[in-house]
Amino acid sequence: MGVSRAAEPSTKKRSSAKSASIPLSAAMILVTLGVVYGDIGTSPMYTLKAIMSGNGGLTTMSQDVVIGALSLVIWTMTLITTVKYVLVAMKADNHNEGGIFALYSLVKRCAKWLIIPAMVGGAALLADGILTPAVTVTTAIEGLRTIPFFHGIIGDNQNVVVFITIAILCVLFAMQRAGTSMIGKAFGPIMTIWFLYLGIVGLVNVGADLNVFRALNPLRGITFLFDGNLNKAGLMVLGNVFLCTTGAEALYSDMGHVGKANIYASWPFVKACLILNYLGQGAWILANNTNAELAGLHELNPFFQMLPENLRVFAVVLSTFAAIIASQALITGSYSIISEAIRLNLMPHMRIAYPSETKGQIYIPLVNNIMWVSCIGVVLYFRSSSHMEAAYGLAITVTMLMTTMLLFTYLMRVRKRKVAAWPFLLFFMAIELAFFFSSLTKFLHGGYVTVVIAALIFVVMYIWRRGTAIERTQSVYLPTKQYIDQLAELRQDDEIPYLADNLVFLTNDSSPDRLDRDILYSILDKRPKRARAYFFLNIQVTDEPYTHEFSVNTFGTDFIFKVQIRLGFRVNQRVNEYLYQIVEKLVQDNMIAPQHHKYSIYKKKSSVGDFRFCLVRKVPSSSADISTFDRNIINAKYIIRRVCGSPAHWYGLQNSSVIFEYVPLFARTKRQHTLDYVELPDALRRAGLAYDENNDEYVALRTGRRVQLDDAEKYFDEEEDVDLFDAAVRKAHDDEARYVEDSIIGGDTAVFRPVSADDEEDESTEENED
Repeated sequence: MGVSRAAEPSTKKRSSAKSASIPLSAAMILVTLGVVYGDIGTSPMYTLKAIMSGNGGLTTMSQDVVIGALSLVIWTMTLITTVKYVLVAMKADNHNEGGIFALYSLVKRCAKWLIIPAMVGGAALLADGILTPAVTVTTAIEGLRTIPFFHGIIGDNQNVVVFITIAILCVLFAMQRAGTSMIGKAFGPIMTIWFLYLGIVGLVNVGADLNVFRALNPLRGITFLFDGNLNKAGLMVLGNVFLCTTGAEALYSDMGHVGKANIYASWPFVKACLILNYLGQGAWILANNTNAELAGLHELNPFFQMLPENLRVFAVVLSTFAAIIASQALITGSYSIISEAIRLNLMPHMRIAYPSETKGQIYIPLVNNIMWVSCIGVVLYFRSSSHMEAAYGLAITVTMLMTTMLLFTYLMRVRKRKVAAWPFLLFFMAIELAFFFSSLTKFLHGGYVTVVIAALIFVVMYIWRRGTAIERTQSVYLPTKQYIDQLAELRQDDEIPYLADNLVFLTNDSSPDRLDRDILYSILDKRPKRARAYFFLNIQVTDEPYTHEFSVNTFGTDFIFKVQIRLGFRVNQRVNEYLYQIVEKLVQDNMIAPQHHKYSIYKKKSSVGDFRFCLVRKVPSSSADISTFDRNIINAKYIIRRVCGSPAHWYGLQNSSVIFEYVPLFARTKRQHTLDYVELPDALRRAGLAYDENNDEYVALRTGRRVQLDDAEKYFDEEEDVDLFDAAVRKAHDDEARYVEDSIIGGDTAVFRPVSADDEEDESTEENED
């Protein structure tokens, strides 16, 4: 039995330390204000504006309407954000990490079908993240119209607003490449000023009508919701009310970046400022609902209008910064979501960059470019914030529903709190289903855009996950011990030059003592590959965020190593760096001979030799015994893989020596008919020729023409059916054939021998005999 060795205890301690909760501190509270609350903090810019527009405009906003609408906003924010996410969801942390994929990691063993709500919720969250930067920045820029000077320049020309919005988004996405750690340091102070501004402005305007405090009574919201005389939009008003809590899911996702203690400490301040601002807007509406001049304004927004004209420039500038910060938080949040999906094998591998040392700061170029183009497309398509608001929020209701399902499973199966789980499910399902069905009215008004984007992201997840499952069913694994002798002989074969000191194959197989048939075929059959040591490396992503562990099976040798590296789902997979550490440790433990360099630029020569990585790529085969649907899934997966880049980038092997080898994707092949050998005269007869013994000639049965045996080949050429396409390529075909006959002696005829059902039976029989 081979020696197995895991990471040292100190490694585990470091891993646990990294996953420890971030402690409460004034500095981290400031960071929390800048990182977590960008989305929900900008919701006052458009929530009441959307409710007012959906109810018929300023003149329809009577006292009961305003108080009822404010009550719905306040209690929606309380129930969804405070109760569900802050008090319940944040308890369901995966080693202090939050978000729908972290939650899925906690419950995925409870039921196989839970992967579907995780995929649906993740796709919807990413789709909504594309719309958020567009709607927040556009709303902020439209605030310029509330300033007479800028209104005289812009007027009602929306093209100017669209141009400025696109320019800001282009700068925002372009700067992602360099990282945002320096800008991130300013996020906290700016958002602190923003929330203080929201609270102070709201408090000042509340004095216009103190009746708005009656909105704290939830019965006023329920009465407004079901009173058709007050609420002209009916239950559909919930689609606009829901805008006040769209950042709740982001709050849960960003928990790992700032620590739950800092969210608990900062949320009461944030919520108080938001409620005061909503109440202030409501009071301003009640004080001005009879103003015909204001009612005639295009895109009337109480958020800006309730300020004196001389302060609106400050408000617009500050709201633009807040919108940029909210957009930045969603962009980096999207990187984190994609990164976690990759770790969970729900998305294709992509190149991930780490532009700064700040925790959670990653940059995925492909995702950045897709979001960049999509955001600009959304702005050009919708053009105004009112149109975007009509589409905004539909996708996030789906995410919240999926999160509720996963949280129910967590409470029921993981925490064993059945008494609390069912009321939680029924209560929040009822609320969120009401929001979902009311938001469905947005589908025809632009909501289909986010639905289509979410559906495309889900399809990518589905194809990747199912394609991976199909590949696994088509894999054949062989016991490594049966091939140790051949590998040892190959290692000592002086007729074959060394390919590398350490030849490394990456494999999906996590077993400690078996190898993928394709890898052994690549080493022994396709072209023998001689090396001083063979490493078969498997990467496992753990449910913990910052795991750094490895184990190795030596098979009792000093040249064959089956290595498994276990990394947390937030850890970058820099394979070459980790493998160098592993080999260095094996040398120190005398498990492998030192691999001294004869030549080196360094004074102290390393005891670790060179590495060559071999990536075996499977390609679809027409003879694979799989369904047409699965074959299409595999083809689609490989198309996606090509778009997402090379595996060398996935595993940090850009600067390493990499070999790509291609093998057909099949373990089982379709049954093929056996060819029968036929003597030449019989073959000619079947081809339409009869032998005339008297004249030693062949006669064409169809035409009666006499053909000499030497001319039979010419006869076949003449009698062959030729159509337009054949005639067009015949000359090129003949020229190529003559070239081959004249100049080519042989060729690379190595093929991969298919595995048939009979082969598998033989293999299983041999194993049983062993």
